[in-house]
Amino acid sequence: MTTLPDLEINANQERWQNWFNQELNFAAEDYSLLTDLYQLTMAACYIGEGVEQKPASFELFARKLPEGFGYLIAMGLAQALEYLEKLRFSPSQIKALQATGIFAHASDRFWSLLAEGRFTGDVWAVPEGTAVFANQPLLRVEAPLWQAQLVETYLLNTLNYQTLIATRAARIRDVASEQATLLEFGTRRAFSPQGSLWAARAALAGGLDSTSNVLAALQLNQQPSGTMAHALVMALSAMAGSEEQAFTAFHRYFPGAPLLIDTYDTIAAAQHLAPKVNSGEMQLSGVRLDSGDLVSLSQKVRSLLPTVPIFASGDLDEWEIARLKAAGAQIDGYGLGTKLVTGAPVNGVYKLVEIDGIPVMKESRDKATYPGRKQIFRSFVGGMLQVDRLGLATETPLDAEPLLQLVMKQGKKIQSPESLATIRQRTAASVASLPEQTRRLNQPLSVNVEISAALQDLTQKTKKPAEGQRTQR
Repeated sequence: MTTLPDLEINANQERWQNWFNQELNFAAEDYSLLTDLYQLTMAACYIGEGVEQKPASFELFARKLPEGFGYLIAMGLAQALEYLEKLRFSPSQIKALQATGIFAHASDRFWSLLAEGRFTGDVWAVPEGTAVFANQPLLRVEAPLWQAQLVETYLLNTLNYQTLIATRAARIRDVASEQATLLEFGTRRAFSPQGSLWAARAALAGGLDSTSNVLAALQLNQQPSGTMAHALVMALSAMAGSEEQAFTAFHRYFPGAPLLIDTYDTIAAAQHLAPKVNSGEMQLSGVRLDSGDLVSLSQKVRSLLPTVPIFASGDLDEWEIARLKAAGAQIDGYGLGTKLVTGAPVNGVYKLVEIDGIPVMKESRDKATYPGRKQIFRSFVGGMLQVDRLGLATETPLDAEPLLQLVMKQGKKIQSPESLATIRQRTAASVASLPEQTRRLNQPLSVNVEISAALQDLTQKTKKPAEGQRTQR
């Protein structure tokens, strides 16, 4: 026999399943639900306790750098601000949340606040392309508690990932030199289609020249670039009779594209191309090597095609590029994919530092945080980074530049979006200002960040006394 509660559960499941999306894609109107459940359950609890509108400050930072990194390049702010401006809950989203049954004990005020709510807070952030170090906030959110809490997941997602890619790109550019051509083509290895767009953007802003991702390039007002795949060479060679004819056919339609010459025999391919290229019959913008001993192959190809740029690809990263250069490889450009868009994550966290004017801190072992709203004060001497000091936002030292800037006021962006060229220039300048020991690939030493006297004092005052001390008091 079907009971009334059973009917209610079935009805809820039907409404919930109406939200089901087989494609698992999303648009800006879905931002509100692209979060962890506990952000919503905490918001419901705050509302139930009547503290949801208390002013709160959260800061996003990395406790430590990924292994082998001496610095990070902050990235992802543009997408974070877009998210905050467009954050809304639609009636259908609210119904889908209600249908889960998870919020059965939440107050009616929770639902009305979601229906009416938007992000109304302020955001302070370091400009994209700025070098930062452990425990330095990339971003601070000052907003009503429920709003500041709700946005944690999305902010961490975009800043953590884009910061990782931008940092890898900056390191690769630093190793490869400004003269090398660097192409991002990690779309097939990125963690998702959305991730591939963010990876392309962060790579370009971090120092790479172009991307093969057509959608990313066009959305970013860039020219997509790329070469060709082995499949074309194999297909046309099989039907036309030779690799040379495959090259001729592709070159007929795309005379500006490099040719991939390692499908069969790299040196033989270069030998067949040499007479046409060296006589001026064929104009080549480059040849690409994707496998084999790139050092010896590039040297031999250079002797055969002395005026043709040589590109290399095949799971390259900054360490492999450094090795190739040290070994005398004759390579003018690099294609970066898998190891650029994947790797050890930037483990950024988002922590409450002040609530209703009260400084707070986490005291867990190995995960302690500094209390209060903070600022990064950076000093330069002769264009080189001299010292970084982490202090309170209320401090005003005369000998240092504050890095965190107000970028959003009452939920509205207050600065025009920066171009990729501007961010890339800032990235290059940031890296150039770092000490050599911080930029090196092997056992880099991160910049030592000083803690201001005022922040040290606040930390001591904020720490909770040990249980025994509390009892004695």
